[in-house]
Amino acid sequence: MPQPIAANEPVIIDEKANPYRDCIQGLANQPITVVRLLRDAVNENPVLAKKLAFTLPEIRDVVGRLVENRPRVAIIAGAPDHPAHLLDRPHALMAALRIWEQGGVPFLFHVPVICDGTAQNNIGQSYSLASRNTTATAVNITFEGHSYHAAYVIAGCDKSPSAVVAGLAAADRARAHRGDQAPVWAVFAPAHVLKGGEIPEGTRRLLEKVARDADGAGHDDLGGDIRENMRYILQCTSDEAFAGLLERARLLGLIDGAMERRILDELAAATCDSKGGICAFNGTGNSSRTMLAAFGLTPPALELLTDVPPYDAVASGVDTLFSVFNRPEYAIGNLLKANFANFVRVHNATGSSSNMLLHLPFMMRHAGFDITIDDYQAVRIETPVPEIFAHSLTENRDTYVLAQQMAEGQNRGMESIYRVLADLGVAMDLDAPTILGKSWAERIADLDYPVDLSLGDKSVIRATPVRQRSGVDVITGSFFENCAVKTSGMSDHLLSHFNDHVFIVRYYENEHVCNADFAAPDLVDRLMNTEGVTPELIRAIVTRNGGDVTPDMAVRDMLAQGHLSFAFVIGGQGPQAYGMPEMFSPSQNLRHHRILEASSMLITDGRYSGVTKGACIGHMVPEAFAGGGIGHLRNGDILRLDLTLLTLDWLECDAFLHGQEITGNPTHMPDRKDLFEQRHQRMLTRQLDIAACNVMEHVSDAGRGIVPETVDRRAVHSWR
Repeated sequence: MPQPIAANEPVIIDEKANPYRDCIQGLANQPITVVRLLRDAVNENPVLAKKLAFTLPEIRDVVGRLVENRPRVAIIAGAPDHPAHLLDRPHALMAALRIWEQGGVPFLFHVPVICDGTAQNNIGQSYSLASRNTTATAVNITFEGHSYHAAYVIAGCDKSPSAVVAGLAAADRARAHRGDQAPVWAVFAPAHVLKGGEIPEGTRRLLEKVARDADGAGHDDLGGDIRENMRYILQCTSDEAFAGLLERARLLGLIDGAMERRILDELAAATCDSKGGICAFNGTGNSSRTMLAAFGLTPPALELLTDVPPYDAVASGVDTLFSVFNRPEYAIGNLLKANFANFVRVHNATGSSSNMLLHLPFMMRHAGFDITIDDYQAVRIETPVPEIFAHSLTENRDTYVLAQQMAEGQNRGMESIYRVLADLGVAMDLDAPTILGKSWAERIADLDYPVDLSLGDKSVIRATPVRQRSGVDVITGSFFENCAVKTSGMSDHLLSHFNDHVFIVRYYENEHVCNADFAAPDLVDRLMNTEGVTPELIRAIVTRNGGDVTPDMAVRDMLAQGHLSFAFVIGGQGPQAYGMPEMFSPSQNLRHHRILEASSMLITDGRYSGVTKGACIGHMVPEAFAGGGIGHLRNGDILRLDLTLLTLDWLECDAFLHGQEITGNPTHMPDRKDLFEQRHQRMLTRQLDIAACNVMEHVSDAGRGIVPETVDRRAVHSWR
């Protein structure tokens, strides 16, 4: 059992300001919250409290500590309507006990956490990214308003970890300007990993029958897609794919609506473990876990949990905080600055979420650093890294397994990742500090074997690279400034096949119409009836992409071979237009539609889920609402993607048909003015779907993290 700091050696925060000493109202108001928190901690942990010989304080004990300026530590937890936060309460109460044991003063507050799965493919997605900004503000308001010194954060899923980091970092920057307060210290304890579900045996038999019936009806592509998705662990993401596949089956007459509903309900009921947690796929939730650890903000004992942490692990996290008090070099802003480049390298090496290209500049700009995705790309180019995560949802190598391997001592989590990258010659900043009060070099000095070699192919972390190309790339083009593509989400075949490849645009103003096309039995006819698509254009596209057009070749075969290619463009989804929802549903439907996956890509000014696979380009800047080129595209336009040069260009159609590839920008074409103005009016009308208080006006673009104007303007400090 960890031992508390001796009572005669209390930590006193070194600062001029102490509002609890200098203003009687806070001293009168807050002690009752501390006593109640500790009383709940004792009542709900009677065995632990007895073991610790814990004595409940009285009001005057709290008053004394506040006046002395003992560490005021905010425990920040999430809302229990998100599965990741179901076990936050016992965790938070243990942290409160340890903070008091160590001579500090614990407080507890909660932040809302929007589940991107729950908000998926509905209006909730227009509130999801906005929640990141408002949560950052709420954290900052509470932390500054109640004058806390430090935070013990039970970090959850999706955008909330980045939001909490940003809110605390903003407080750290403001305190540095004021000069009379200590900086902000923080320890992060990511929520435990959710164990993936299994398809019930009866449901599996029903799915197998649908697949057989699809084969028998001449739709073996659908049968194969269903069987492929059955290989995945059962998560909300695989459920989304099943929803698209079963809709295709219903529209083909293979099942009726009642059977479709039955299977979906049975899948939903079997998906989530009752303990909750962060889903086991390597999406934004686990990418955020990786991010916190890579920034040096997470003690190893709290990095990869599969349940409520034991008291010793919680105590180690609290003790870590107490060990760095009055040491400004370990404040959150300094850790962000020192480890920024390290995180970029780790993010790429682990094949993490493309959403982090939004959240990284968001956090850093809140911390006052002038960082955009150009800085991300600069680090990526300066120090290319291989992919060392063999993460798989079909081969028993998900994040839950990674956590089990760490618990068994078969890896050391982030320390193993730093060691592997350093051993591979990647120029990691090993002198960068971490919240443990040690540099990375000190933390990995004794780590001769970063992963247990006996694991072999079972290991999630690999000492030998999985492949050389990894991560997320930033793309530029003739009709926009930048966008993001998750290279790690594309197979080697797709990376090769779509390199220097041309596509025909099919344009949508929302994802629901796109999804309807993907599910339609007459999809091929719809594509051929796209405005601007002519036999001449089809012949030119197929020939340019390396295929042959013969008189008897079916269009379906041209698609299946990947030579007739479409760019499904979903515009008007940007932050100002519609809150930047995830286009996960169409991305899953593309990924699990073998004909489309072989031939086509998605493009949007919205974003994608962190677990997205396939050729999906997002975060396009400027967004359509702001007059960006994506809002001026139309059906039948031609785009050229080059994954070597990292460019996506609009080509003049007439020149292309005559064998020339002349790049241009449709925003410069007079005939597109009316088209855009009509779309913009529809965007304004659609924006009324969102409550006025959550429309994201006066924010920076995606390349600058979508931060409020004032945050963007104050981000002037260099991170180098």
